Amino acid sequence: MASPCILRVLSKYENQITIFTDYLEEFPDADELVWILGKQHLLKTEKSKLLSDISARLWFTYRRKFSPIGGTGPSSDAGWGCMLRCGQMMLAQALICRHLGRDWNWEKQKEQPKEYQRILQCFLDRKDCCYSIHQMAQMGVGEGKSIGEWFGPNTVAQVLKKLALFDEWNSLAVYVSMDNTVVIEDIKKMCCTLPLSADTAAESAPDSLNASTQRRGPSACRPAWKPLLLIVPLRLGINQINPVYVDAFKECFKMPQSLGALGGKPNNAYYFIGFLGNELIFLDPHTTQTFVDTEENGTVDDQTFHCLQSPQRMNILNLDPSVALEILKENLRMFELVQKHPSHWPPFVPPAKPEVTTTGAEFIDSTEQLEEFDLEEDFEILSI
Repeated sequence: MASPCILRVLSKYENQITIFTDYLEEFPDADELVWILGKQHLLKTEKSKLLSDISARLWFTYRRKFSPIGGTGPSSDAGWGCMLRCGQMMLAQALICRHLGRDWNWEKQKEQPKEYQRILQCFLDRKDCCYSIHQMAQMGVGEGKSIGEWFGPNTVAQVLKKLALFDEWNSLAVYVSMDNTVVIEDIKKMCCTLPLSADTAAESAPDSLNASTQRRGPSACRPAWKPLLLIVPLRLGINQINPVYVDAFKECFKMPQSLGALGGKPNNAYYFIGFLGNELIFLDPHTTQTFVDTEENGTVDDQTFHCLQSPQRMNILNLDPSVALEILKENLRMFELVQKHPSHWPPFVPPAKPEVTTTGAEFIDSTEQLEEFDLEEDFEILSI
C-alpha cells in the first residue's frame, strides 16, 4: 500500500500523467503513407528515414532548476508550461526552415551549423533568451495570464507575435488571424518593410553587398519582405472535433510550408506534426528534464532537445477542438481567406516594437510596461 506522502504527490500531479493506452507509439508494419510537416514517407520502406525526420525536430519539454521567473517566481514549468513548450517547438521549426531549410536533418553527436546553435539558444530557459519560458510567461501577463497559469493555443500565438517584435536576427512577421479570417492585405502590410535609401543602404551595408547593389542598379532598393509566420486559431467543434473538418485538417500537414498545429486542454498540450491514416503524430512536452545552459565554448549540448523515441499518436477525433494552425491554402474551408481588410473591422495597424531604451528581455522583465499591448479575443466557434 502506498504511503500517504506518495498518495499526496500522485494526487497533486495526477493531471500530468499521460494515459498511454490512448496513444499508439510504435508504427505498424504497413504499406501506408505518413505525412510529416509537408513531407511524405512510405512507412514500409522508409521507416528509418521517417524516424530520423521526426527526431530532427527540436523537442522542448518541462524543465526544472532554471532561474526563478521574474526573480521570485517558479523555477520549473512542470504542470503548467506544456502549451508554452509546444509554441516553442512550432516556432523553432519555423526558424529551422528559415535558416537551414526543411530538408536539413539533425544527427546525434554531429557538429551542427552555427545557425542551428543560435536558434537553439533563442529558447534556453534564461530571461535574456528571446523565446525562453521566462519571456513567454511574463509576456503572458499582458494577455491576462498569471505566471504559472496554463496558456491556451491562442494566447501562446499572441505572446509569440509580441516577442517576435524584439527578435531582430530572425525578423519574422507573425500574423495571428482573428474571427477565422486571414486578410491578405494586412499580411502584406506586415511583411513589406520600407526600402532603404541608396545613401543609407551604402552606409550600412557591407562592402560586398555595396558592390552587388551597385551592379544591380536602382532596382536593388526595393521593399524588403519579412518571412511570414501565419497562425490561425480555430475551434473545430464544441466539446470534440467535428468529423466534417477531419480531411481538411489532415491536408494542412501536406503543405510544404506547414509547421503543424498546437492543440490541447489544461495540462495536456501537444505539438502535432503529421498523420498516419486517421491518427495524428505529435511531440509530447510532458517530460521534466533539468535546465541546460550554454557551455564554456558557447555551444549547447543538444542531446535532450531531440526526441529519440518513437513518437506518439492519437486518433484525430480525440483531438481537443481548440487548435492553432500554421497554414495558408485557399481551398480549406476551416477559415476564410480574403484579399481586402473587412470594412466593418477597425483599421489594421501592423504591430511595432515599443519605443524603449532597454533590450527586449529587460523590457518585459517589468510586467507593468506590458500595458501597451492590447488583449486579444479568445477563439471563435466555426459555423458549419
